[in-house]
Amino acid sequence: MSSRAVLPLQAGRGPYPNQETVMVDHRKLGRELELFHADPLSGAGLPIWLPAGAAARHSIEEYLRELERRAGYQHVYSPPLGRRELFQLSGHLGYFEDDMFPPLRLSDDDEFLLRPALCPHHCLVFRSRGRSYRELPLRVAELGAMYRPERSGVLGGLSRVRAISLNDAHNFCAEEQVGAEVAEILDLIRVAHAALGVRPAGFRLSLRGPGEKYVGDDGMWHRAENLLRDALSGLPYVEAAGEAAFYGPKIDIQIRDGAGREQTLATIQLDFDKPARFDLSYTDRHGRRARPVLVHRSLVGSLERLFAYLTEVHDGAFPAWYAPMQVQVLPVGPAQVEAAEAVRRAYLAAGLRVELVSDGSLGARVRAAIARRVPYAAVVGAREAAAGQLSLRLRDGRELPPMAVDAAVSLVSAVVRNRSAELLR
Repeated sequence: MSSRAVLPLQAGRGPYPNQETVMVDHRKLGRELELFHADPLSGAGLPIWLPAGAAARHSIEEYLRELERRAGYQHVYSPPLGRRELFQLSGHLGYFEDDMFPPLRLSDDDEFLLRPALCPHHCLVFRSRGRSYRELPLRVAELGAMYRPERSGVLGGLSRVRAISLNDAHNFCAEEQVGAEVAEILDLIRVAHAALGVRPAGFRLSLRGPGEKYVGDDGMWHRAENLLRDALSGLPYVEAAGEAAFYGPKIDIQIRDGAGREQTLATIQLDFDKPARFDLSYTDRHGRRARPVLVHRSLVGSLERLFAYLTEVHDGAFPAWYAPMQVQVLPVGPAQVEAAEAVRRAYLAAGLRVELVSDGSLGARVRAAIARRVPYAAVVGAREAAAGQLSLRLRDGRELPPMAVDAAVSLVSAVVRNRSAELLR
């Protein structure tokens, strides 16, 4: 089959209207904005999320969990390591061992491994009790840790790490449900990407290549590939031989970072193999035992790679809803500090991330807020303090007329609550 063309990413355009893409390095911005820290004592590929980066990440995590809950996903927690037998059963030791850390041996007959994927544990969730067709599709989601011993030469900031925080889910469904399930996942990906400011570069159907690194037979692969082709009907995509997972074909949603490099962000993978390996079954409407199909999916891939991309494509000026610091309150002078503190408490009571900065000249503090990409600076001068007002300055240079504190808090709260890409509704 001939490949279809990928939708091109428009050069020089950012994810929002009238925003230019700035070719920046997220590692440099990460240091300047104090988002994350790479310390030799922590180890290569093991960055530490600093308070600013952690605040932005937490907002994104909350959003993803909320989005998934509304789509019928059930969230679980599972351990980041498991017994050797678990990964033998899943096929990872046979087909993926080179991408796993060495085992942790507690005794001669008891070995544990850091997991390279979450699917083995989610298969254990499915088989924790008997299942009925009425429960399908069963959507199991987790933002979980996994580990891969990436070579030092390919590690870089947050884009390639050894400890991975994966937005992951496994949807167990009947084979006749696969098409509708994949279509719903694609819709969910579109919603998440629009909220975050992600612009897909295109779709890729990743297929088997030559060699023996794949499980299953030709019939299994043909069924899975055709199901994904049907799901992509009407969408532009390319086919890429040799890019499939060892257990099945996948749809990869590609992005281009600030430097124009293409990489995979979201993915949908079809798996007939693991349900058989784990002997997963459900009771169908006729009372017979049936085997589910497993759909692996991630809306945004790893939080690390996502954050590297978002930092670059937004040049650190994140949308207000997940900006590390959303509001800075700036009293013009010492006499306005008390009134500014009342403003700070009002924003804090509304659930916003806010700080009061009073040292230095007002001009220097405004410039520092812009350099830190803080969306809003609430300036309190003598006139504003006397009237119970503030003047709101936006990081894009706009200034709003003085307004009541409650109105200013409501304005920012609405932008954040609606997860708007704009600073004003």
